[in-house]
Amino acid sequence: MTNSRLGAVLLTMRAVSKSFPGVRALRGVDLTVHAGEVVALLGENGAGKSTLMNILAGVHTDYTGGIEIGGEPVSIHSPREAARHGIAMIHQELNLVPEMSIADNVFLGREPRTTRGTIDRRAMSARTRELLDRLGLKLSPRTLVRNCRIAEQQLVEVAKALNLNLRLLVMDEPTSALADSEVHQLFTVIRDLTAHGVGVIFISHRLEELAEIADSVTVLRDGAHVGHRVMTETDQAELVALMVGRPLDELFPRAADQRSDGEVRLAVGGLRLTPEPGSGTRPLRGLDFSVRAGEIVGLAGLMGAGRTEVLEALYGAFGRVGGEVRIDGKRYRPLRPRRAIRRGVALVAEDRKAKSLVLDNTVRFNITLAALDRYLRPWRTVDSRRERADVAARIDELRVKTPSQTTIVGNLSGGNQQKVVLAKCLLTNPSVLLLDEPTRGIDVGAKAEIHALMNTLAERGTAILVVSSELPELIGMCDRILVLCEGRLTGEFHRDPRHGPPADQEAILTAAMARNAVLEVTP
Repeated sequence: MTNSRLGAVLLTMRAVSKSFPGVRALRGVDLTVHAGEVVALLGENGAGKSTLMNILAGVHTDYTGGIEIGGEPVSIHSPREAARHGIAMIHQELNLVPEMSIADNVFLGREPRTTRGTIDRRAMSARTRELLDRLGLKLSPRTLVRNCRIAEQQLVEVAKALNLNLRLLVMDEPTSALADSEVHQLFTVIRDLTAHGVGVIFISHRLEELAEIADSVTVLRDGAHVGHRVMTETDQAELVALMVGRPLDELFPRAADQRSDGEVRLAVGGLRLTPEPGSGTRPLRGLDFSVRAGEIVGLAGLMGAGRTEVLEALYGAFGRVGGEVRIDGKRYRPLRPRRAIRRGVALVAEDRKAKSLVLDNTVRFNITLAALDRYLRPWRTVDSRRERADVAARIDELRVKTPSQTTIVGNLSGGNQQKVVLAKCLLTNPSVLLLDEPTRGIDVGAKAEIHALMNTLAERGTAILVVSSELPELIGMCDRILVLCEGRLTGEFHRDPRHGPPADQEAILTAAMARNAVLEVTP
């Protein structure tokens, strides 16, 4: 390392190999981290990144190779042992107890005690409040985790890690559900940690943020180490080439003049939602917008702006909502998801594991679940031959990497799980497609494929409404971008500046933080 800011070698992993039944996950991987260094660990889904980090965190103990902490060989057999060595990991799949409070999760297994031996909840609450303030998270320590959005839960995981005596912090996709303002706050925390000698391993598919936070980059492909670069001496093109090992089509294939003049497919007037107190759901305060056939419209906003609530309200997740919704000119009442599917509305949910997949069932079961009616014969038996043929076609179309249709979907990588969710939606032949963070936690190759699919669906006349925390994705893929702040629309921007204010990150963020404008019109 040429960076004089960095300290001595903190972590060395040498020739680490790991196999699962039928799969060689890691093949002799090396990794080095210095004190005060942020090492970005890159690779496509299935490249071995999470497996390598799970070995370091004590989740996987059956492997070959060696690990040294501060130059001393160590053998880590459990997460508790990893914690004793000062290693904490924030997993991509969040490791929180939903029915417990934020404070209880932050201190789980390490609760402070009073002089009488009881749990010191006052101390827990005070320390948790301090950590949440450090992360810019305006929640009570007593809030139940199940009432927090995915982005808020990710920051709770960060708070949980910060409550340890850290030497090395592993962060697996920590920014995947965060808007730019939350990302900047997290980066401030990371810089503070590295200034005090903590080493950070940062796994991310957002290549554009690495220049801001990473000192160096290590790249894995197909379970092997394929390159290490100093961040200031490389660029995105080189990193993508190392990751995918193949030419990559344009990441944002939507042409600047690809605006649709089709008929209005989805029309929303005065959409209102008043959630139950304590539910964690954000209110919607009279939204008016439309999406044309062949048009891709984005929803931008900070965490808690109500973006997810818009999609779930249109899908019938909340039952009755206020206002009027029309699909192809005909009134549509979004009372339940079954009705939405029958009216040609499909949703890719933000949390695919909790809301879009049955993890312990097969790829085929998940893909056909929403369209099962089409395979039922008169006596309610299933036309298995037709079902298998349709599933095979969707697997081929979306390039789902799965050993077979009968593979348990929970065993697939995150990117391939997301492709299964998309395949399920496409099988219902939707005319309106609602996408909530469709590329969250997905590698750059799979992201390009999903963008190409969105473009193809739009060309076929599908109306697409997409939520993303990645502004470059919205700007690159959307014909229009609607901005939400606290349940109200505060801005509209256009891909083609001839049709309205042009979409740029500064203007979108300004509209997303237009809280004063919201307060002026809030009853």
